Amino acid sequence: MLNGKTVVLAVTGSIAAYKMANVANMLKKLGADVQVLMTQNATQFINPVTFETLTSHKCLIDTFDRNFQYSVEHVALAKAADIVLIAPASANVIGKIAGGIADDMLTTTVMACPCKKLVAPAMNHNMLHNPIVEDNIKKLAAYGYGIINADRGMLANGDIGDGRLPEESVLVEHILKEIAFEKDLAGKKILVTAGATREPIDPVRFITNHSSGKMGIAVARAAMQRGAQVTLVCGHCDVKPPMFVDVVNVMTAQEMFDAVTQRADEQDIIIKAAAVADYTPAVTADSKLKKSDDDMKIDLVRTKDILKTLGEDKREGQIICGFSMETDNVLENSRAKLEKKNCDMICANSLRTQGAGFGTDTNVITMITKDSCDELELMSKDDAAHKILDKLKTL
Repeated sequence: MLNGKTVVLAVTGSIAAYKMANVANMLKKLGADVQVLMTQNATQFINPVTFETLTSHKCLIDTFDRNFQYSVEHVALAKAADIVLIAPASANVIGKIAGGIADDMLTTTVMACPCKKLVAPAMNHNMLHNPIVEDNIKKLAAYGYGIINADRGMLANGDIGDGRLPEESVLVEHILKEIAFEKDLAGKKILVTAGATREPIDPVRFITNHSSGKMGIAVARAAMQRGAQVTLVCGHCDVKPPMFVDVVNVMTAQEMFDAVTQRADEQDIIIKAAAVADYTPAVTADSKLKKSDDDMKIDLVRTKDILKTLGEDKREGQIICGFSMETDNVLENSRAKLEKKNCDMICANSLRTQGAGFGTDTNVITMITKDSCDELELMSKDDAAHKILDKLKTL
């Protein structure tokens, strides 16, 4: 995912420096070329050899170290960097960068980098909320630095408060958001539905389906990473929603219908990947919902057809994409769905195809439009999500 990308990790003096070894390892596994800068104080918390072993590069600390690869090391590294993450960022280094001070290898390199720079403050609660530090952080944000907010929890001194460095996976997600993909969907508003709706029968039982939500969440993540403003309407999902999207949690088909239709008009693209329950219990005088009855009778009524409603109310220039999960006659049924519901594209797959269907991490999708039919090979749902977005861009 990060093949060909150079990530510079700038590590300052904080007990949280130990987390950065795992960040470096995670980035390497994603294919990034990872370079590490450290302040002298940071070496008191973690040995540079750790980073050198993980990255296969010399860890840069001393501006005047003569054992380097380039004639002017900090300038060469600054030119190569696709992104810089300053984490943990101490109050001292934040203040120096905000004041334009470059007096060591780390601050000198950061100052010379034209690429995107992220700052993740980590320090004592009172220090973080000192007005001077707060002003310095705001100053960096005004200069275009991305600020990763500190977490709240138990700090190194045992106090509970703000100032914890976020978990390693969160730091990596911030990097992926910035550089993993080109921002070819910037300026687009995309709404995605994911997961299964649940229709309560009584306080204990409900009607649902086997949807895991993985495909819809993969689409939402891919759209976000490509720069779109994403709204994710979530039913029950087996995986967590991605960061950096607007999540709307719903349970029933009616709640999903309301959430989607209320937001539909402002969207450029709507992708309905959720598996909505077709029926909901209708409690009437004739319904027998006694739990003790072996022959319990439940009256059912159809839920509202979200995709059809979107197609009927589609505004000019808007793109509607639906999913079609079939067991037989996949292409024929999906083409009929495309026309009947006035969609621009249907992503069809079959429960009978190995590697496709509910709960898997892979999918086999056929993208059907009025004028084309593109069958994809077996691939991860993340890769399939990008293929879907690529196709929708051409419509």
